[in-house]
Amino acid sequence: MKVVVTGATGNVGTSLVQGLAADEAVDEIVGVARRAPAWSVAKTTWTALDVRSDDLAAAFAGADAVVHLAWFFQPVRRPLVTWENNVVGSLRVFDAAAAAGAGALVYATSVGAYSPGPEDGHRVDESWPTHSTPTAAYGREKAYVERVLDTFELRHPEMRVVRMRPSFLFKAEAAAEQRRIFAGPLLPARLVGRKWVPLVPAVPGLSFQALHTDDVAEAYRLAVVNEVRGPFNLAADPVITPEELGRVMGARAVRLPKGLLIGATKAAFGAHLVPAPSELVELFLSLPLLDTGRARRDLGWAPARTGTEAVESVIEGWRTGVDLPTPPLHRAAML
Repeated sequence: MKVVVTGATGNVGTSLVQGLAADEAVDEIVGVARRAPAWSVAKTTWTALDVRSDDLAAAFAGADAVVHLAWFFQPVRRPLVTWENNVVGSLRVFDAAAAAGAGALVYATSVGAYSPGPEDGHRVDESWPTHSTPTAAYGREKAYVERVLDTFELRHPEMRVVRMRPSFLFKAEAAAEQRRIFAGPLLPARLVGRKWVPLVPAVPGLSFQALHTDDVAEAYRLAVVNEVRGPFNLAADPVITPEELGRVMGARAVRLPKGLLIGATKAAFGAHLVPAPSELVELFLSLPLLDTGRARRDLGWAPARTGTEAVESVIEGWRTGVDLPTPPLHRAAML
C-alpha cells in the first residue's frame, strides 16, 4: 500500500509517518511538505510541494490512500493566506487524490469544525452540526471544507472519505511550534512547567478535551488500513478543567468573567503581544465536548494516554526544549 501524507512534517504528520512505517500493510509513504526535513523515516520519501500551487500529480500517482494534514493556523492577521492554504489547498489535494484513483481520503478536520456545544454540556456525537463559529477564520475554514467534502463524497462514491475530528493535540516535540502559534512572548518557554505561572483563568467554557498526538496518529493509521468511512470524534479523558490545568502547571485557577478574558486577549492581540485573536478564544470557549463512541466501536481505537498526560507532555516539551528536525517542529523554526 502506498500512502501520501500532506503536512507530514508537523505535529500529527511526524507521528503518523512513524506509525505507518511500522505497519506491515504499508509499503511506501510519500511525505509532502513545503520544506523537506533533515529527518529520515523508514519507507518514507520526502517531497517538497506547496498544496496551494504546485503540481501534485507526480507525488500522488499510484496512491492507495491520501491523508491530508496540511493546515495553517497562522498568519491570522492575513486571512487570505490561511484561506488559500486551508481551503484552496484542500480542494486541490482532494482533486489530486481523485485523479490518482486513490481508494481512500482521510482528512484532518477538528473539534473546531463543530457549532457551539449544547448548553447542558453533554457530549456530542458526529451528527452535531459542523458550522463552527464564523467570526474566527479557523472556524470558517473548517466549516467550509466540511461542506466541500459533502459535495466531494457525492461526486466520488467509489472513494472512502474519512473525516477525523480530534480534540486538542499535544506532544512534547510539538511544544515549541504550539507556543509560537498560540501564545507568543507572553508565555516564555522557560516559565512553563516550573511552577512560575501563577494562575490560569477559570471562565465558563474553558474546560476542554486533550489527546496525545501519537494516539490521534494511531486513529489515522487505522482509518488508512481499514474499510471505514465517515466522521470520527477523537478525544481522551478526563476533561481538562481549569482546576486540572492549574494542578498540572503548578498554578492556581482563578475565576474570571468571560468578557474580561476576551477583552484582555483582544487588547494583547492589538498590541501584537499574542498571536491568537479574541475571536479564536471565543471559538475555543464555545466548543462542545466529544463523544468518541463511534471511533472506539467502528475503528477499534482507544487512546493509550489520558488527556492529562497529553497536556503534561507538551509542558515537558516546553521545559526541556525537545523538538524534531523538521521545519515546523524545530525550536529555531519560523512560522
